[in-house]
Amino acid sequence: MNALRPMLTLDEALARLVAGSTPHAITQTESVSTFEALGRVLAADVLSKLFVPPADNTSMDGYALRAADAPVAGTELVVTQRIPAGHVGRALAPGTAARIFTGGQVPDGADAVVMQEQCEALPGSAGEDEGEGEGGLGRVRVNVVPVVGQWIRRRGEDVQQGAPVLRRGTRLTPQALGLAASVGAAQLMVLRRPRLALFSTGDELQMPGEVLRPGAIYNSNRYTLRALAQVAGCEVIDLGIVPDTLEATRAALREAAAQADVIVTSGGVSVGEEDHLKPAARAEGELDDWQIAMKPGKPLAFGRIRRADGGAALLVGLPGNPVSSFVTYLLAVSSVLRAIQGMNSALPLALPMRADFDWPHPDKRREFLRVRLNESGGLELFANQSSGVLTSAVWADGLIDNPGGKAIARGDAVRFLPLAALVSR
Repeated sequence: MNALRPMLTLDEALARLVAGSTPHAITQTESVSTFEALGRVLAADVLSKLFVPPADNTSMDGYALRAADAPVAGTELVVTQRIPAGHVGRALAPGTAARIFTGGQVPDGADAVVMQEQCEALPGSAGEDEGEGEGGLGRVRVNVVPVVGQWIRRRGEDVQQGAPVLRRGTRLTPQALGLAASVGAAQLMVLRRPRLALFSTGDELQMPGEVLRPGAIYNSNRYTLRALAQVAGCEVIDLGIVPDTLEATRAALREAAAQADVIVTSGGVSVGEEDHLKPAARAEGELDDWQIAMKPGKPLAFGRIRRADGGAALLVGLPGNPVSSFVTYLLAVSSVLRAIQGMNSALPLALPMRADFDWPHPDKRREFLRVRLNESGGLELFANQSSGVLTSAVWADGLIDNPGGKAIARGDAVRFLPLAALVSR
């Protein structure tokens, strides 16, 4: 019956994933130190406690003055004060200048800063000697005609007091933490971490370090998927390898649902007699098994597993081939995790890039081809695009999002999705 059903497009599948996940949104919040908030998702807007910068300051070492006091190049002015960063000077008297250093607060009365390279400290002046005291600051020759406002960073030109600088639903990057700190936010209100339970199915799977028996393979998906979930800020509940029996799979689903928001499995979503995930999921909840018009990653399962408390955990069943599992996590599971945290679930914007290869025989499905950047600024293709070749995912810088049935000729523009953007969604 499944083989007769039309395949979903990837866009249709992602829309269904997001619609089915949104009702399971995480609502619990906690306040954490900004120092410890990397990767967390904001539960409330961050509002600036102050103006940034808090006062007019200089972006250059030089001299603060009134532009009208230097109407011609070569004007000489008395230097009456010295203003390092972190200090507040006196109001500037007409016809005088203040020696000022980058970040120093521009004194009242000054309306321009002339960089020191365009000035000449005259004998007996403070000049470049930053250790000189307030007395005997001497004179400066201004060798240009200054323009009002030059080299001055205005109060609040970056951020206005009370303005939102980070919005709810933002994943906190290093630069976002720096911005939060710059407006005085020592604590941030964030969502609790998503809880993601993970297990693999298959009697053929063994763990690295064990002696590999005939017919067995090492379980790479457990490492890949666990690491992807950690990068996404999840609390990972690792249930290991589940035997290929219906009862063992049902028991694993019950255990996972009791602890997690999202359950991710790899393997067991095809139609083999030993693939027990689908009947187990239907016995413990509900499940849709989809065929998606994409390569790699055609089979995908999505559903809900009941909890004893009347709630449910979401289930995403990924294919077992390592590249298929990797790609469908990046596209599907990441969308689910973003949806339950109130984040924008759209895929990253694809970049137009040049293909430095030929792809004359495309699949009819939408393809995600492993490629990397070359020295000439184009993309080269990994030779073997099989869904079992995990070396391609390590070699690659990104994926070409290629529409179904579209041949690629050398020099064509293609849609490039950097892996860094996909992994950090």
